[in-house]
Amino acid sequence: KPMLEACLETGTHYLDITGEISVFAHCHEQHERAKKAGIVVLPGSGFDVVPTDCMAAMLKRDLPSATHLVLAFEAGGGPSPGTAKTSVEGLGAGGRARIDGVVTKVPLAWKVRTFERDGEQRTAMTIPWGDVYTACVSTGIPNIEVYMGVPPKTAERVRRMNFIRPLLGLGFVQSWLKAQAAKRGPGPSDDKRGHTRTVVWGEARNAEGREVRKVLVTPNGYDLTAHASFGILQKVLKDKPAGGFYTASQLMGPDYVLGLPGVRMP
Repeated sequence: KPMLEACLETGTHYLDITGEISVFAHCHEQHERAKKAGIVVLPGSGFDVVPTDCMAAMLKRDLPSATHLVLAFEAGGGPSPGTAKTSVEGLGAGGRARIDGVVTKVPLAWKVRTFERDGEQRTAMTIPWGDVYTACVSTGIPNIEVYMGVPPKTAERVRRMNFIRPLLGLGFVQSWLKAQAAKRGPGPSDDKRGHTRTVVWGEARNAEGREVRKVLVTPNGYDLTAHASFGILQKVLKDKPAGGFYTASQLMGPDYVLGLPGVRMP
């Protein structure tokens, strides 16, 4: 909030690489102020949520009558300490899904299902990813679930946390969990990033039961974040779009992700 306020006061464009629903919601609420200030406000300019937001917009384009959207990803390389700590903060708040247009609190690992990767079924669980908020802004689709690929045992472990979820938000518990997250060490090395990739799935369905599906393969999320956010920055400085809140696909178009290095659609 302080950074965005400073940008609004000084007429400075605001871009960030966050993925928290609360940040997207707050920034979206400042749309009229951003228009008046003549600045672009675009949180989520990196892996959170460029590939998934573009996927959502492509699916909406292919199925304009879509009422339900499912997004999922399986990322290699492991999280940075900062990402891990942010995930810890989210445990006490529980899961999120958009149901009939409303961002709704749901249990941790509310749903578990599989997606196909390289001919194998991969387990994934629902998470409170930023697209629960942004994909509706981009597409108008009122029912949205986002999944992350995890081992089956991890999904079961997270589900069991629902029994103690109120405790997970306590200060001393958060401090202990964040300390454990910090012990993981730094994020993936250059070599590991170079040898890991991310798969993104998307499914849209309309009231008549028609479905469309797409799959994206992208580089490691860190590398995609660097390329995606830099491209958005160039767009803002070169084209000088009108002020206001934008999602990635609203500003850059649904196919933006396809032009980023190493991204392909099998």
